[in-house]
Amino acid sequence: MASLLCPPLNLPPKKVNDGNAGALAMKTLSKGDYMLFRKNRGLTEQFAAIKVKASLEADVLDKTVEAVDDKDDYGVVSLHHVGILCENLERSLHFYQNILGLTINEARPHDKLPYRGAWLWVGSEMIHLMELPNPDPFTGRPEHGGRDRHTCIAIRDVSKLKDILDKAGIPYTLSRSGRPAIFTRDPDTNALEFTEVD
Repeated sequence: MASLLCPPLNLPPKKVNDGNAGALAMKTLSKGDYMLFRKNRGLTEQFAAIKVKASLEADVLDKTVEAVDDKDDYGVVSLHHVGILCENLERSLHFYQNILGLTINEARPHDKLPYRGAWLWVGSEMIHLMELPNPDPFTGRPEHGGRDRHTCIAIRDVSKLKDILDKAGIPYTLSRSGRPAIFTRDPDTNALEFTEVD
């Protein structure tokens, strides 16, 4: 599979008027978040600009902080990895490597943890497969993975992945919104979304 993730967007912060702030608070922000938002809404300085370069050889993030104007900005860079539970590591590795085409990050420690696992590259981020008991039920899950907890991976061509899943006999559903996205489940019923990006 081709490079799966896009670089993050670098958008300048926008000013928000009182009308917009109220609408956001009612729809998406908790009271604590809203109070923090109100406190910082007049902030005109640029937020910290952080450049990230993931090293494929050592799984180390090279962070350069250009400016920190807010004492509460702790420097969110990106999503580093997603932990996915599996019952049988070999079965999961077959799915993630042989069906989805992901590769193992050999630099990550897989022998220092008290359980078996593997780290797989997804662009510059990773999936951490962990062979541990899964508290989630295997049955009774929604047919459409978009209605369940899921991991979303950005890809270049949904139609090619659809062909791969068809050839492997792996069931999937398409996005209900009509956008180019496909949902499937791994062998342990963990939901995966693949969304097409430019």
